[in-house]
Amino acid sequence: MRTLKVTTVGNSAGVILPKDILERLRVSKGDELYLVEEPDGFKLTPYDQKFIEQMDMAENIMREDKDVLKVLAR
Repeated sequence: MRTLKVTTVGNSAGVILPKDILERLRVSKGDELYLVEEPDGFKLTPYDQKFIEQMDMAENIMREDKDVLKVLAR
């Protein structure tokens, strides 16, 4: 577990993420992170869960209807 200190950033508050944490998250300055509330606390992730769910649904549709999609592609 890491402890992060809340600091002032302009008129807001923020936390500084150490370089090793940024590397493990595979993010850098300017990238977006998502704060997800879960039953046991919060999760900080570079992945947009709604987008992942939409892509999973699209893949299922493409897999189920691949014959129809082949005809439409002609």
